[in-house]
Amino acid sequence: MRIALLTNEYPPHVYGGAGVHVEYLTRELARAEHACHSVRVLCFGDQRIESGNLTVEGIEAETRIEARDPRHVKFFDTLVRDLRMAGMLDDVDIVHCHTWYTHLAGCLVKQLTGAKLVLTTHSLEPHRPWKVEQLGTAYQGSSWIERTAYQNADGVIAVSQSMRDDVHDLYGVSLDKIRVIHNGIDLEQYRPRPDPRVLQRYGIREDVPYILFVGRITRQKGIIHLVEAIEHLRPGVQIVLCAGAPDTPEIGREMAERVEAARQRTDNPIVWIDQMLPKEEVIALYTSAAVFVCPSVYEPFGIINLEAMACGTPVVASAVGGIKEVVVPERTGLLVPFEPRGEADFEPADPSRFSRDLAAAINRLLEDPQKLRLMGERARERVEHYFSWTSIARFTLDFYWDLTQS
Repeated sequence: MRIALLTNEYPPHVYGGAGVHVEYLTRELARAEHACHSVRVLCFGDQRIESGNLTVEGIEAETRIEARDPRHVKFFDTLVRDLRMAGMLDDVDIVHCHTWYTHLAGCLVKQLTGAKLVLTTHSLEPHRPWKVEQLGTAYQGSSWIERTAYQNADGVIAVSQSMRDDVHDLYGVSLDKIRVIHNGIDLEQYRPRPDPRVLQRYGIREDVPYILFVGRITRQKGIIHLVEAIEHLRPGVQIVLCAGAPDTPEIGREMAERVEAARQRTDNPIVWIDQMLPKEEVIALYTSAAVFVCPSVYEPFGIINLEAMACGTPVVASAVGGIKEVVVPERTGLLVPFEPRGEADFEPADPSRFSRDLAAAINRLLEDPQKLRLMGERARERVEHYFSWTSIARFTLDFYWDLTQS
């Protein structure tokens, strides 16, 4: 098969789960055992790679479209790149798009070449209303593009059963067009790798247990709720927040204010690493953490939890979306009940209670070191058994094949 993957993110420009997914899926699709397939990646950036049956080309927006609302500039930039992508593909069997950023290109390639259009559902715009802060009314444009793509897709890959239901309910996609293929993890790269030098570099004490958050500063990841939970944590624990790249200046300022207020209300040390760290350092942080915390208010899958579990670390996470298919309560961690404020509003109905519940779950695990150790072992075992990228690539190729034969 001639396969084209279209994506906003591709190494070295990766900032979220979709980028991680594309990075490892592409690597597996291009392995020697699949050499009969050609794999071409078009992404946002300046990448240029040619290696065997894999070609990667970064696409830049050579034309800048001015906008009255500065928040619309990025939206127009996306459309320009999509048009360039569509013009570069003329001989493909599968065009596989990741996130709305490349959906317009995928729709055009389907119409212009007859290729089968595949979408992987990493998230859905109707479930991310906070993006209005970033895009303004361009959020209506991104939502329209996404809806149009799902209505024209030949096949949809949902990263969880929860996302399968959402695609069907929101966009009316027939269930027989949707296949659930979970996200995965590189088991060799993500494994327990202690490195005391990393802890020392960021001022984390080795003799005091710490809880860890890793992620962007965004409403979706629920980090503000975790910061509010800090005052309810038991004494004798460090809080390490590896959190950078705020969605907007406003949420960046709010984060700084909340962290400072939390420091005034607790004697527990708060270490805020306000940058996105190299993979090796994050793995070291996962490995030494007592508990990884994922307080997301919306999470189609939650690949970050797999990363922590692969490093042998138990997880405390919100009981939302695909997280419920990753974390096994009482076995690999704990799930915290989450009641949204409304059908299209993913903030908790009672933010104070949610924060207290997060703290209670963390405290419960910290009080039982033996259970923590056992949960960490089981977390690693679960990842090994169910979430390897080799299996995920094989399932994806099977789906491609089924579509091209239909």
